[in-house]
Amino acid sequence: MFSGIVEEYAEVVRLEKEQTNLHLTLKCSFVDELKIDQSIAHNGVCLTVVSIQDGTYTVTAIEETLERSNLGLLKVGDKVNVERSMMMNGRLDGHIVQGHVDQTAECISIQDVDGSRYYTFKYKFDKEMAKRGYMTVDKGSVTVNGVSLTVCNPTDDTFQVAIIPYTYEHTNFHTFQSGSIVNIEFDIIGKYLSRMMQFNN
Repeated sequence: MFSGIVEEYAEVVRLEKEQTNLHLTLKCSFVDELKIDQSIAHNGVCLTVVSIQDGTYTVTAIEETLERSNLGLLKVGDKVNVERSMMMNGRLDGHIVQGHVDQTAECISIQDVDGSRYYTFKYKFDKEMAKRGYMTVDKGSVTVNGVSLTVCNPTDDTFQVAIIPYTYEHTNFHTFQSGSIVNIEFDIIGKYLSRMMQFNN
């Protein structure tokens, strides 16, 4: 379980394919604090640490993860938002994030607005999935590349988020441009409520 408050971005130092799996080796400031079997969100995808060596750590993404997320698009040198699992004795500063990415979205617009930036994302809309909570709502929560954000101006297949300078500088949002592919996770509370409504109808 995560909160969507990204700790920093890690740098990809090696990528290794093994059949349909992808081993990702990264470096970040807290490598020395990690343990084997620990869960870390990478661009919002929960992955397990399988190796720690020479100031780097390795995680493995399976085929389904690669199909649902942008991890298969990564290259050596890319920046990945990382967050260790949430501690249950503190404040929940973001929202409940599972680390189970639902799908990808494309950045279609970036606007500078008085020091902050508005990013617009477009995703594949499926009416049946939307009935099950796979959608965005105004002022609701959404996770973009692991970052907990508030939705603005949603349509059936687009939404906006406002990014303050701190988030821009300390996550990989500063690498985005029109056409960038990001991971999104819809709000789990919305999914549960939608499911409950289906049973009540």
